[in-house]
Amino acid sequence: MAAKQTYNVERFFQALGDNTRLRLLNLMGDQEICVCYFVEILGGPQSKISRHLAYLRSAGIVSARRESKWMHYRIVMPQHVGAAQILKQTLGWLKEEKPMQADRARLTKACCSPSKYVLLEGAPLPTRLEAPSCEVC
Repeated sequence: MAAKQTYNVERFFQALGDNTRLRLLNLMGDQEICVCYFVEILGGPQSKISRHLAYLRSAGIVSARRESKWMHYRIVMPQHVGAAQILKQTLGWLKEEKPMQADRARLTKACCSPSKYVLLEGAPLPTRLEAPSCEVC
């Protein structure tokens, strides 16, 4: 008989406890975004951004998809009802914060003119997703 898996609440809150990871979640919002945009907007090394994305994946907050040489990331709602509610509230809160709004404005500029950014040459534009689905919504 298989043991019932429990949700790792500690890992979830640790994932939300870092400003870089919050900035990544803010940028994803309701989009699927190539990692190269994160590197360009946040200005950090790709390896550091990837480590933070891996942490978010291990917490069950983000999923990844490879397309050729590009890695795309999107938010996924946790199966745990309480975690999904907290994540939705956190994402709403981030939208109201001035520094997070500035990040999103930089993303919009980068998407509108990717040729200005060397790292974004040939990169796929972020893709708008349908509203995340979860048992809470």
